[in-house]
Amino acid sequence: MLPQRAKKAITDNPKKLANLIDLANLPTKLREFVGQSQISRLGCFIRVWSYIKTNNLQDPNNRNVVNCDEKLKSILLGKPQVELADLPMLIKHYFPKEPK
Repeated sequence: MLPQRAKKAITDNPKKLANLIDLANLPTKLREFVGQSQISRLGCFIRVWSYIKTNNLQDPNNRNVVNCDEKLKSILLGKPQVELADLPMLIKHYFPKEPK
């Protein structure tokens, strides 16, 4: 279920939803992490979030920070810690915008 703001943004601009759910070919690093050669940006974010939760990588003192292990560092530009708010932008880096 989407929040009301997200629903409005999608209905106002359906291309935003398409950008999230369109399949894209992945670069090698991300392909190895995800285990697929094609995935949507939303699907990729869900896989990364699942990995973070499964491996307890959230900082226990500040749940808004992710402490990256070596595997996660490889796809998040080598950063040892990442704010949760920055995670979508770091993943979006692998999904280039298509020309209009």
